[in-house]
Amino acid sequence: MIKAEKLVKSFGEGELRLTVLKSLDVEIADGEFVAIIGPSGAGKSTLLYHLSLLDKPTSGEILFDGAKTSELSESEKTALRLHRMGYVFQDYALLPELSAVENVALPMLMQGLSRSIALHKAQQALVRVGLDNKMANLPSQLSGGQQQRVSIARAIAHEPRIVFADEPTANLDSENSRTVLDAFLDLHKSGQTIVMVTHEEEYARAAGRIISLRDGEIVSEKKK
Repeated sequence: MIKAEKLVKSFGEGELRLTVLKSLDVEIADGEFVAIIGPSGAGKSTLLYHLSLLDKPTSGEILFDGAKTSELSESEKTALRLHRMGYVFQDYALLPELSAVENVALPMLMQGLSRSIALHKAQQALVRVGLDNKMANLPSQLSGGQQQRVSIARAIAHEPRIVFADEPTANLDSENSRTVLDAFLDLHKSGQTIVMVTHEEEYARAAGRIISLRDGEIVSEKKK
C-alpha cells in the first residue's frame, strides 16, 4: 500500500546539516501491523510523519497504491490524509468541551458528512474500541487510556486504509497501555493496517513486523 524509496530527510546546511533519515526503503502492505522502534533520535517519528504525508522528504519518494505522492497537489495530499489515513498521537488532542462521541464525529463533520451520519459512524467506532458506555462523557470524565481509545475511535471512524500511531502509550501506565494495545490488536484482527512508533520493545512485540531504526537507518526487521 505504502512504499518509501531512498527516503532522505535532512535539516540545516553545510557543517550544521543533520541527516535524520538516510536513504530508507520501506514497504507497508495491506493488513499489516508494523511497529517502528529504536532509541531516542533514531528517526522513528520522522519516518512515520513522512509515510503519513505529514512532512516532505529532502529526497526520495513515497508511493501510495503505486502512485507517486510527490506528483500530487497539496489539496490532493490533504484529501488523501483526510479520507484514507487515520492518526493517533500521544497527547490525545481531544476538545475538552465535547463529549467522546462529539470528538470522534468532529473530523467527519469537517469533511462534509451530515451530523446524523457522522454521529452514527462515531458511535460505531467507539463500540469497536470498547467505549459504548462512555459516549456522553467529557474527556475530563475519562481515564488516560479511555481518552486514547477515543482518539483511536476518531482515527478509524471514517474507515481509513491505514492508521498511524506515534507513541500512543507514552503517557499511560502499564494497565492503560495494555488496554490501548488490545484495541489496536482487535482492529488489526478485523483487517486494519496499522503503523505504530514506540520506544517500548514489549509493546512492539504486539505487531506482526518490527522495524528497528538507529541513527536514521534500518538496522533490522523481524516478522512473527
